[in-house]
Amino acid sequence: MKVLVTGATGFIGRLVVRHLREAGVELRLASRHPERLGSENETVPMPGFDAPAAAFLELTRHMTDVVHCAGLNNDRGNATEADYQAANVELSARLAHAAAAQISGRFIHLSSIRAVIGAHVSATIDEDTLPAPQCAYGRSKRESEITVLDAYASHGRSDAAVLRLPPVYGSGMRGNLATLMRLADTPLPLPTGALTGIRSLMSSEAAVRAVSHLLSHSGPLRPIYVGADVPPIALDAVIAAFRRGLGRPVRLMAVPAGLIRPVVAALGRRAFWDSLTATQICDPALLVSQGWTPEAGTLERLAELARLSRS
Repeated sequence: MKVLVTGATGFIGRLVVRHLREAGVELRLASRHPERLGSENETVPMPGFDAPAAAFLELTRHMTDVVHCAGLNNDRGNATEADYQAANVELSARLAHAAAAQISGRFIHLSSIRAVIGAHVSATIDEDTLPAPQCAYGRSKRESEITVLDAYASHGRSDAAVLRLPPVYGSGMRGNLATLMRLADTPLPLPTGALTGIRSLMSSEAAVRAVSHLLSHSGPLRPIYVGADVPPIALDAVIAAFRRGLGRPVRLMAVPAGLIRPVVAALGRRAFWDSLTATQICDPALLVSQGWTPEAGTLERLAELARLSRS
């Protein structure tokens, strides 16, 4: 087995690299910043979305499998719809067509639950959830899923799979979870009583184990998988866990949502607040049925993450 990992310097990509390297897998690492990858494995620059087809054929030549972590995440506040289309859709399509034409193994494409649901919508999410993305990032992730699976289908192949991830936590995380940790790092009481949302999260290590499972699983691949820790947890419990890890008193106050919304709206954070009141539960039953084990100690892991960030 020789695996191409794209986005090898990213939040999840670097952990995929470490896991596969420790398992003795031969790797080729592709990144926009190959100088950051060291000399332990073969490293190459990641072609741009508009690179010639020959560049993607060369990238995948002599590979058996691909783990595609590269892409533009939704923590880039100034990214446009065109930016997301280029980085997430067009790049994925070019890579998938090259891989389908010449690799013998699997193509694992990392996606997001934003491909099927908006940040403010309450729902339970599994592989059969009807996609209804509501932002430029989500639309690009859904289109990238389609392009990857269609590229493999056009070559008569079914060994590509999409792994949809909920918010992922771990060292180096960004987005709303990082914001919540910063909010938790204050001695003042926090008005979290109106945070009624329950969320599925996923540790970065569990996400990496899911990738490794899909690469090595002996049975045929399904086109879509959903990952998550179990069970889902309440958002006020997330903040409490962060506070414990940071050595802060928990000190959470029950404040009616009607009193909080005008304040957060005045601060320009209404969208952030609304995203924290939605309940989004991911069901990883398909992965579990195939032998993958989810993380079950989410709150303990969050507290430890906060403690390590302090140190």
